[in-house]
Amino acid sequence: MKGVVVGAGYVGTIAANRLAKKVESAEITVINPRPEFVERVRLHEQIAGTGSAATPLASMLGEGITTRIGTVDKIGDGQVTLDDGTSLDFDHLFLAVGSTVAPLPGTVAVGTWEGAQEARTALAALPGGRTVTVIGGGLTGIETASEIAAGRPDLRVRIVGETIGGSLSAGARKRVRAALARLGVEVVEDAVTRVESGAGEQGGDLVGLRSRPHLTSDLTLWAIIGSIPDLAARSGLEVAADGRAVVDENLRSVTDPRIFVVGDCAAVPGSRVACATAMPQGAHAADTLARMIHNREPEPYSMGYTGQAVSLGRNDGLLQVARRNDTVRGLHFAGRTAAVVKERVCRYAKFGARTATYAWLRGPK
Repeated sequence: MKGVVVGAGYVGTIAANRLAKKVESAEITVINPRPEFVERVRLHEQIAGTGSAATPLASMLGEGITTRIGTVDKIGDGQVTLDDGTSLDFDHLFLAVGSTVAPLPGTVAVGTWEGAQEARTALAALPGGRTVTVIGGGLTGIETASEIAAGRPDLRVRIVGETIGGSLSAGARKRVRAALARLGVEVVEDAVTRVESGAGEQGGDLVGLRSRPHLTSDLTLWAIIGSIPDLAARSGLEVAADGRAVVDENLRSVTDPRIFVVGDCAAVPGSRVACATAMPQGAHAADTLARMIHNREPEPYSMGYTGQAVSLGRNDGLLQVARRNDTVRGLHFAGRTAAVVKERVCRYAKFGARTATYAWLRGPK
């Protein structure tokens, strides 16, 4: 059996490693744009210079798995074509290209490896007293603003979003704002529609705010997940309105059952963009293919959430408790203990991707 995995983030890596363990005869090739495994949940550390988000991909993949560095241009009838014109045949394929970022001009995207590297370089070059603005009030924006403020107290840090921590409970949002205040982060709850570049390519005036038409910024970071790569649509797979590939209850494309679609690029009802979503999908898809190869009936995909975790610098954090259907409860934990738990969650995700050992809750009935 020839298996191809497109994308080597958390979901692609665990899928490849899990399939290799369960189907010894499988010939598995992983295609990835870069020779590193990138921990997306640590990109804020990469930006602030407080940690590293990259690990050699070869050290993350099991023995016998082939790595191909490149970008897939199209997936055809049992064949993958790369942008260099070469192609690979497959019996089954895992599409795991994740999500991407569409930043406004004049900003640097923080949700990609390339953007994080650019932001890290720009941030390191900023002298004290300058202003850094993070656009995006979700967990990515909160973590980025907190990490920079904690690591560079000589800078003025601002976070802009329609709602800061909108996915959290009211009590958790209040705790996040208190943490940001302690770090000296200015909070602006407003929408940004356009950024005007000033003297530098990554700074200038933020325009389009409803209540504050102009805010000067020396470095503006974009922390909003904006789009899905169009590989699925370009390859003729049925996609939802947001660009995610439509899948059946076993995470297979409804257009081509040889293709499993997992992670951010899969249109799974009730799922959100998160490492906690991707890991179970990658593991389940590999288990499903192994069951099919061994002539066993596949089981429908099921996954339940436990909550959300957010870093507020290296020594503070917050854990939001949620129901399995991902609706938040009025319970959260914060402080040093929450930061330690968040760190362990990040380590477990990497461990799970590398070892293919991962457990998760079943979804709500």
